[in-house]
Amino acid sequence: MSKVYLVGAGPGDPELLTLKGRRVLQRADAVLFDHLANPALLRFAAEHAERIYVGKKRSCHTVSQQEIIDMMIDRAKRGLTVVRLKGGDPFIFGRGGEEAEALAGAGIPFEVVPGVTTPLGIAAYCGVPLTHRNHTSVVTFVTGHNPESIDWDRVGRAETLVVFMGLTTLPVIAREIIRRGRPANTPAMAVRWATRPDQWTVTGTLENLPDRVREAGMKPPATIVIGEVVSLHQTLSWYEKLPLFGRRIVVTRPRGQAEDLALQLHDLGAEVIEYPTIEICPPLNTGPLDAAIERLSAYDWLIFTSVNGVRFFLERLDASQVDLRALRAKICAIGPATRKAVEDLHLKVDLMPDEYVAESLLEAFAGEEMRGKRVLLPRAAVARDLIPTALRERGAEVDVVGAYRTVVPEEARDQAAEVFHSARRPDWVTFTSSSTVKNLLSLVPREALDGVRFASIGPVTSDTARRHGLSIDAEAARYTVEGLVEAILAAETR
Repeated sequence: MSKVYLVGAGPGDPELLTLKGRRVLQRADAVLFDHLANPALLRFAAEHAERIYVGKKRSCHTVSQQEIIDMMIDRAKRGLTVVRLKGGDPFIFGRGGEEAEALAGAGIPFEVVPGVTTPLGIAAYCGVPLTHRNHTSVVTFVTGHNPESIDWDRVGRAETLVVFMGLTTLPVIAREIIRRGRPANTPAMAVRWATRPDQWTVTGTLENLPDRVREAGMKPPATIVIGEVVSLHQTLSWYEKLPLFGRRIVVTRPRGQAEDLALQLHDLGAEVIEYPTIEICPPLNTGPLDAAIERLSAYDWLIFTSVNGVRFFLERLDASQVDLRALRAKICAIGPATRKAVEDLHLKVDLMPDEYVAESLLEAFAGEEMRGKRVLLPRAAVARDLIPTALRERGAEVDVVGAYRTVVPEEARDQAAEVFHSARRPDWVTFTSSSTVKNLLSLVPREALDGVRFASIGPVTSDTARRHGLSIDAEAARYTVEGLVEAILAAETR
């Protein structure tokens, strides 16, 4: 049955979306999202879902409120599940009440999914509790869009006053409140994009905050907090003190494999830009891998040099006439992530090098007798020949088969100008393989990388970057995602 969901998107951090909000997004046939809803939330929507931007800024309305209502009703009547994704909470200055009334009047079933409203996000991420035993037990929310319509005699004396949409009218609001007897030195603050890595806070007093906001060049959207609790900001603020707060960091890993790195950087305060420069695809010809799987029982060693090698090997195994019972070989994995992928199959890893590069893998084989041994190496279609060459020199018979190939994602070229916009370029670009380096340089003009710092997962990737004229500012000591994050933190500390 069709239904419309009015979903609160929260104040900005996509992780503050409720579980129910995420669940209904995943079921939606159409998503109407506004200017204050983080676009990152759209990744939770189903691939088939229609995505419609209906953003409204002050004096700039993409579509009117009535048009938004009409679109929701029209799609619901066509049997579609509709999500209206709204910044903050739908029922707190979000016009959700008007939309719900219109849906009810049209006989359209609807549900309201609450969200974290912006003042609560500010309270948490700016260290300003809206209530505090020693300061206030009263909080008042008010819109500053039309200050002439507000009874400031009643509202202005609120112990904690939160003003939505009041940045452009702040001088009028401050003057009116002071005229009603509120001390001019009352602590006050303005916050733009609360809970996001570009969160921007300007603090002062009721008297001087309008000038400070103007001098700082702060523009809407922003929220004003007035009251003694603002004095706790310096003590309780934790978000803006995170070590990577405000840093824009590009993750070039393939889609579907970037989450671990992205989450670690996000938790340290960074604005993470996922810009996959490689896409992992099946080989053009699966024949060699299929043939190797058919004679799986003949191999003495199975070597995996990446998680992708495990994944695509397993896909072809599933498509074959044999299964893991045919495997009698010992297994070598190049690093902990690859090892985990193997162990997730309930298989044991017999050999893993101390360092997660090909050279170290060969050192790990130094104590193994390889003469006459048959080795299967499923890997990328294009890769260094160091491992098979060295093992053959030791008398092994090595079958190298292309288990997958890497290509440049079709959409990456169109995204390049947006990611590397000259007005606000990234602070860091992370490289996790030589392919990410080469593909980035094929997508982005060299001048667009001026002033950007580069972090590499290990020496092989670093060498590739340097051969292409890039300087590496941070290189992981441990050739893992965790090591890459540690290297960036160390460079930032320096």
